[in-house]
Amino acid sequence: MNKLSSLHDAVASIPPGSHVALPGFAIARCAMAFAHEVIRQGINHLTLSQCVGAMDADILVGAGMADRLIYGGGSLDRFGRLSGVNRGIETGTLAAEEYSSLSVTFRYLAGSLGLPFIPIRSLQGSDLLVNLQEKHPEDVATVTDPFTGEEWLALKPLLPDVAVAIVSAADSEGNAQINGPRWDNLEQARASKRTIVLAHEIISTEEIRKHPERNVIPGFLVSHVVHVPYAAHPCSLYQAYDYDADHIRLYAEAAQSPETMQTYLDAYVYGVPDHESYLAKLGGDELLKKIAADPLRGY
Repeated sequence: MNKLSSLHDAVASIPPGSHVALPGFAIARCAMAFAHEVIRQGINHLTLSQCVGAMDADILVGAGMADRLIYGGGSLDRFGRLSGVNRGIETGTLAAEEYSSLSVTFRYLAGSLGLPFIPIRSLQGSDLLVNLQEKHPEDVATVTDPFTGEEWLALKPLLPDVAVAIVSAADSEGNAQINGPRWDNLEQARASKRTIVLAHEIISTEEIRKHPERNVIPGFLVSHVVHVPYAAHPCSLYQAYDYDADHIRLYAEAAQSPETMQTYLDAYVYGVPDHESYLAKLGGDELLKKIAADPLRGY
């Protein structure tokens, strides 16, 4: 089944108020083209979840598209904090549920396996757990090990409405390959009702079948396949392109206040019709040559 779609139509399939699992990890493989299109279409009141808070979540929160964030901390790596997320927490406009990154992954794992809960040792003895027990008791509990009688912390599964995956390559049926670290993306895809794949390259199903060990996300989990080269910019995609340090610095500075964030959005999100125009505005081919990955190191 051919699932190729435009980015506009893939994003438009997400109703306001949905729970969206994001793939980013700080400034690596973030769903930036997806986030920009969500903002353009004004799809708001979202719940976002993410193992490690990243730039894609930060811009969605900073633009007012998300009311809730379930995450394991995060940053813009060497470029600073998640200013949009932190401001949302400080002003009370964002309901943030902070876990360890491992425990968020375990919640996706429970959802991917169809489990009603999952036992875990992470979080025990931490202030994170105390805060979750006080503010979100519906998501944490304790269970008794039937074999030893030991008491375990148990977490409720995460079941997003849609997962978004930035992948190295995919075929038209949605079978997708991720080069380099995969993090929790497969668990996200399996726990979610459906997955939207943004592929750097579209390859044939014949080529996909030649390397089954590289296929991370099976097509039956996918509702839309979108060909979006450089979809993570200004973040990186292993073996394709590195992060754009100059633009991340620009964003990190802009994200520090609502006024400068709005100026950034006006210039780089609302001010362009699509991701291709965004890249052209930033330098087009010259930019892409600058950030091209070294074939040996991958970045």
